[in-house]
Amino acid sequence: MSSTFRKISIVLGALILFWSIVVLAPKLSKKDAPPKKEITETVVAREVKVMTVKNGDVNSKLAIQGSLEAFNKVDIFAEVTGTLSNANKTVKVGNYFKKGAVLLDIDREEAQLNILSQKSSLLNAITTLMPDLKIDYPESFQQWKTYIDNFNVEHPITAFPKPLNDQEKYFIASKNLLSQYYSIKSVEKRLQKYTVYAPFSGVITQSNIQPGSLVRAGQKMGELMGTSLYEMKAALNLEDLQFIKTGSKVSLYSDAIPGSWTGTVKRISDQIDPNTQSVIAYIGASGKGLREGMYLRGNLNSQTIKSAIQIPIDLLVNQDQVYAVKDGKLTLQTIEIINTNADYAVVKGLTDKTLILKEKIIGAYEGLTVKPIELTASVE
Repeated sequence: MSSTFRKISIVLGALILFWSIVVLAPKLSKKDAPPKKEITETVVAREVKVMTVKNGDVNSKLAIQGSLEAFNKVDIFAEVTGTLSNANKTVKVGNYFKKGAVLLDIDREEAQLNILSQKSSLLNAITTLMPDLKIDYPESFQQWKTYIDNFNVEHPITAFPKPLNDQEKYFIASKNLLSQYYSIKSVEKRLQKYTVYAPFSGVITQSNIQPGSLVRAGQKMGELMGTSLYEMKAALNLEDLQFIKTGSKVSLYSDAIPGSWTGTVKRISDQIDPNTQSVIAYIGASGKGLREGMYLRGNLNSQTIKSAIQIPIDLLVNQDQVYAVKDGKLTLQTIEIINTNADYAVVKGLTDKTLILKEKIIGAYEGLTVKPIELTASVE
C-alpha cells in the first residue's frame, strides 16, 4: 500500500512541476516592462556677430605692389680720349651732383692747340685772297676785310660773309675755304665733349675711373641716377584693366618704414605676360624717403561700382557664397564678385536688410543654429 502511494506521489509531483513550467512560466514572462524615460535634447544657439546689408556705391580699389626704380638713370661715357683732370667732386659712388654741375673734365690742351692751328691756317688763307678780291670783286672786298679784322683765333669761329653774287661764291669755294671752315666747326663741337655735365640732379651709383687716369672714347666711366622721380612696376590681372587708366591715383605705403606717398599711373604696357596673363602698369612717385629698390604696396582707385557692398575677403565661402542668417540658422547665399584685393571683396547679389556674418567663425555650416548679435547697420 505504501509502495503504491509513493508511486502516485511521484507522478503527481512530476505533473505539478510540468504544469508550472508550461503554464505559469509564460505568464510570468509577460510581466510589463518599466516605462522608458523620454530624453529631451537642448540645442544651444551659438552667438555670432552679424551686420545688415545696405547696397550702395562702392569705390573699388585694386591692391598693387612692386619695387621702385629711378626714372632718370644714365650711363656716363667718354666721347673723347684724354687724361681725366680733377673736377669739383670726384666721381665716387654716393656723391651728389646738381643739374649742370661738372661730372668729368678731360684734359683738352692738345685739342685746343690743334684748333688754334687750324684757325690760323684759315686766317692765313683768307688774307692771301684779299688782293684778288680787291681787284676781281671790289664790291665784296670790304665785308671780307671786316671779317678778318674781327677774326680771333681764341674765340669760336663765325660764319663767312654771305656772297654777293655767284662769281664770288665760286671763287671762295675754289680756294677750299668752306672745307676748312666746317672742319674747324667740327673740332669746336668735339672740344665741348671734353667736359661732361650732369643732365639732371642725382647721385653716382657706379664709378669706374680715378682722377688722373687715361680715358678712351667709348669708355664707360660710371652711372648717374636721379633721386627725385621714381617708377614702380605693378603687375595687373587682365580683368582689372577695365578699371584703370592713365592718370589714376595710387596710395602707396611701405611695410618697413612709416609714411605714405601718392603715385600716378603714367603708362600701361600693351604686352601680356604669357605665363601669368598679367600686364605691367608703371606708377610714377616722388617724395621724401623714397629710394630705388624700395618695395611698396598700394591701393589704386579704379571705379565706382553701383548697387554693391564691400565685405572682408575671408567671409567668402566656395569662392562665390557667403553665410547669411535666416530664422536663427546659417544659410549660404550665392553672390557675384565684382572685384577683390588683399583684404576686401566688392560683391553684388545680396538684398538689403539681409543679415550676414561680420567675421569668419570656425566650424560654420549651413543649418547651424545661431544667435545673431548685430554690431553695425550697414556694410560699407
